[in-house]
This record gives sequence, structure tokens and C-alpha cells, in this order.
Amino acid sequence: MSKYRELFLFLAWRDVLVRYKQTLLGVAWSVVRPFLTMIVFTVVFGQLAKFPSAGVPYAILVYAAMLPWQFFSTSFNDSSNSLITNSSMLTKIYFSRIIVPASIVIVNFIDFLISFIIFMGLMFWYHYIPPWTILMLPLFFLWVVLISIGIGFYVAAVNVKYRDFKYIVPFVVQFGLYISPVGFSSNIVPEKWRLLYSLNPLVGIIDGFRWAIIGNTNSIYLPGFLLSIAMTILFLLFGIIYFRRVERVFADLV
Repeated sequence: MSKYRELFLFLAWRDVLVRYKQTLLGVAWSVVRPFLTMIVFTVVFGQLAKFPSAGVPYAILVYAAMLPWQFFSTSFNDSSNSLITNSSMLTKIYFSRIIVPASIVIVNFIDFLISFIIFMGLMFWYHYIPPWTILMLPLFFLWVVLISIGIGFYVAAVNVKYRDFKYIVPFVVQFGLYISPVGFSSNIVPEKWRLLYSLNPLVGIIDGFRWAIIGNTNSIYLPGFLLSIAMTILFLLFGIIYFRRVERVFADLV
């Protein structure tokens, strides 16, 4: 991987320029999308359904979950098309193909930073001071990076073999938004279902982000939390193994 470092950085920088150079759309979209989603969820779940907010403004509860969810969903969507977009490169030169979907993370990291700055403004608006646990946030960000990379490798490889898979990706992202605790706290899930619910690794990640930002008022369900970690490791290993197994035929399929 080290000998392809320059190519990895080139691909990442190229994607950054495509998204942000000479346009405000990339920056605006990274701000508007989570912000509007936060407003809708706050109104529907916080104002109408009266779901608990763990003692903080409901907008903060939701936006704390939007941070990892936006990173994951964008990485999932962009990774699925990454090899097809770079098909001309795949057929002309040899390099480790795995750096193509991996480079997507760099671009989405910038989106994450922009969204986090907006979140800081939201906390200032509500006069909310996060506890010391916010220092643990980088660990949970690393967690969402790992699950994004693992699943990104898999969907990138599948989309090369089965081109109609790209039509499934938007549905999976939309469905995942509602089965993940983005608009509500996972504490409202009945106790008997929480372990099963935690098979979705985003549950543990979102709970971790909320714990880091909100503190002890939003407790973590430890068995489910550990299960989400295990599922992340499983997805990461499976994604790498599957990608490596089908990598040799990419040039023939694109």
C-alpha cells in the first residue's frame, strides 16, 4: 500500500477539487442535507411524537447522530461507483485497486469537518457545553471510518460485477436511515430487541457519538455496543477479502 501512497493522495485530491473547486454546491450540500434532516426529525420525533431527548435539545440529539450517518451514507454511495468512475485507469495501468474506494474517505472527511463546524454553531445557539467525553469523539470517528471502508470495498466490487446494483444503493441508504437511531435515541427500543437491533453496526457508532457529545445522560447498552464492534470487524474483514478475491477480474469487467 505504501508504494501507491502518491496515487492514493492524487485520487483523493482530485475528488476534493471536483467537489469543491469553483463551486459552492459541494460545501452547501454538506451543510444543507444534514441540517434539513435534523429539522425534519426534530419536528416529527421531538415535537410531534414527543420522543425523549436525553436531557438535551432534540436538535443536538439528532445532529450528533447525523455526523456519523452522513459520513457513512456518503461513503457508501460514493464507494459503489468509485471503480466504474475510474474504469479507464483500471484498464490501462496496474495498481492496487483497493486504494480507489479507500480514497473516498478523504473527501468525506472534509464534509465531516464542515458538518462538525455547523454542529458547534448549533451547540452555541442552544448554549450547550459538551462534557469531557467529547475528547473520545476521534475514537468513534475512527470506528465509522472502518465500517465505511469495509462496506465500501464490498459495494465497489459488487457494482463492477453487477451494474444494476447501483439502483439498489439509494434504497439501502434510505432504508438504513430509518433502521438506525438517527432521529431517535436507541434507548426507546425495547430491551428484548436491543441486542438484535445492535447487529446494525451504526447503532453502536451513533450511540458512541451521542455518548461523547452528550455524556452519561445517554447511556450505552454495553452488550449491543460490543456486538456492533464485532459486526464492524466482520464487515471490514469480509469487505477486504471479497475485494481482493474479485480484484483480478476488474479490468475485464469494466
